[in-house]
Amino acid sequence: MKRETASAVDSRLAKALAHPLRVQLLAALNEGVASPNELAKKLDEPLTNVSYHVRMLHDLGCIELVDTEPRRGALEHYYRAIVRPFFGDRDWKRLPKNARGSISDAVLQLVWDDAAEAIKSGLYDERDDRHLSRSVLAMDEKGWEDLNHLLVETLDRAMQIQADSASRASKEDDGETFCVNLVMMTHPTPSSAKETTAPASGTRKKRRGSGKKTATAKA
Repeated sequence: MKRETASAVDSRLAKALAHPLRVQLLAALNEGVASPNELAKKLDEPLTNVSYHVRMLHDLGCIELVDTEPRRGALEHYYRAIVRPFFGDRDWKRLPKNARGSISDAVLQLVWDDAAEAIKSGLYDERDDRHLSRSVLAMDEKGWEDLNHLLVETLDRAMQIQADSASRASKEDDGETFCVNLVMMTHPTPSSAKETTAPASGTRKKRRGSGKKTATAKA
C-alpha cells in the first residue's frame, strides 16, 4: 500500500468529521465491525442516510470493507474503522480555522444530543456518583498549556481505565460493562461569563461582606 502523507490523511479526516453523523459512525466502527443496517438501528437513523455517509467514510479512507454476507436477496457489507476520530495537537493546529470550526460544531452537537437524551430519559441523574462541574479560571499562557496537557493525560488515563474494565469483565462469568460519556473541553471564556473561581491577583483585598459565589457547579 502506498504510504499516505500526514497532510493528506489529516485533510480526509477533517472532512470525515465535519458532519455529526459521520462522527458517530466513525466512533461506532472504532468499537467494532458493523454494517450500515446495524449502524442505522444502533443510531436510530434512516438507512439511506447511514449508507450515504458510510460510503463517504469509505471513499475518504477512514474505514475499510472487511466482509460481505447475503441477506434477504441482497449483499450486506461490513466495515471497520482504520483511523480514530481524534486529532493530536500538532495535527489540529495544521487544520484551517474553518475546518476546526466545522469539526467542533459536529462534536459539540453530539455532546448536546447525548446530554439532552440522558436528561430526558432520567439516565443523567440515575447514579448519585456522577460528576458535573463548570469552572471559569484565570490563566496565563503557561497555565493554559499546563491545563491542556493535564486533560490529555486524563484522557490517556481514562482509556486505560476502559481497557482495565474490559479485561475484568472478560474474566468474570457475569462481567458487564456500560457506556459512559466523558466530555472535556477548554476554551477562552466569552465576556458574558463574568464569574471566576480564581483568587484575586496582586495585593487586592477581598471586600467585606462579599457574598459572590464561584462559577463551579459540582453535583
